[in-house]
Amino acid sequence: MIVQTLDHYIEKTEGVVGGKPRIAGRRIAVQNIVIWHEWLGMSADEIATEYDLTLAEIYAALAYYHNNPVEIDEAIKASEAFVAEMKKKIPSKLPIQFDE
Repeated sequence: MIVQTLDHYIEKTEGVVGGKPRIAGRRIAVQNIVIWHEWLGMSADEIATEYDLTLAEIYAALAYYHNNPVEIDEAIKASEAFVAEMKKKIPSKLPIQFDE
């Protein structure tokens, strides 16, 4: 008997715009977990505490990433490109001031 535990923790809505893999029942995408853990150096415990997740959910997201790194890395790049494009189109309403 084979039990697939990742199916319990990670969901992806196919055919939906922005249908990124995410923690089941939450709006937290796998790519967010990857950024927090791999890029920002947050521990699994810190992420779980900060976002009210279980360690099993965190490790399932990281396992999903390690099984699908190209998919998640492309999603991160697409998100970064989207943010950069929006910054060009919509200027900040906050004035930038540098005190010397």
